[in-house]
Amino acid sequence: MSENAFVTRLYLITPPVIADLDAFARALEAALDAGDVAALQIRLKDLSDYDLIAITKVIAPIAQSRGVAVLMNDRVQLVKSLKLDGAHIGQSDMPLKEARALLGKEAMIGVTCHNSRDLAMDAAEAGADYVAFGAFYPTSTKTVEHMAELETLTIWQEMVETPCVAIGGITAENAGEVARAGADFIAVSGAVWNHPQGAAAGVKALITAISAT
Repeated sequence: MSENAFVTRLYLITPPVIADLDAFARALEAALDAGDVAALQIRLKDLSDYDLIAITKVIAPIAQSRGVAVLMNDRVQLVKSLKLDGAHIGQSDMPLKEARALLGKEAMIGVTCHNSRDLAMDAAEAGADYVAFGAFYPTSTKTVEHMAELETLTIWQEMVETPCVAIGGITAENAGEVARAGADFIAVSGAVWNHPQGAAAGVKALITAISAT
C-alpha cells in the first residue's frame, strides 16, 4: 500500500482522432472493464460540433453506464444537452466563472494549469473541481508548450485540498513516480489506446504501476 493518504486513480482521455467509431467503442468497453477508471475526457479538437455530438452520443453512455464521469474538453456549451458530467477547460477556453454559470454548481469542471501553482490556486479559489498539471514527460498526443515538475504535485498535495490531475507523457513505466509525487488522478491517452496488447492491457499496466506505490 502507498504511504500516501490518497489513492491515485486513472483519468482516461480519448485519442485525438477516432477513425473507426465502432472499433473505438469496443476498445473503450474493454479499457473500462479492465480496471478502475474515474473519468473519461472527450478531447476531439478538430471535429465540428455536429460530428463531436454524434461520437459523444455513442461513447458517453458506455462510460456512464460503468460509473465513469464523462467530461467534454473545451466545448462547454455541449455538456448539458449531451447529459455529460462536466467539462475540462484550458487557459484559452471559456473562463471558469462563465463555465460554472452555464453548467451549474453540480457539474464537474477541471482547469489546465500547466506548471503554475498560481494558476491552480486561482482556479481552486474560483471553484474548480480539480486542477491539471503537465506535461510531465514528452508526449506525441499533443504539442507540449509547458513542462511540469513532479515537485509541483507534491507541494500541491501538501497545501491544497482541491484534487490534482497529472497529464502528459505518462506511461506504465513512469506512472508510479507520478503517483508517489502526489497526483490524485493520472490522465492518460496514448499509453492506453496505443498499447501493443490493446487498451485493456494498457489500463491494467497503469493500474499495476500506481498500485505498487
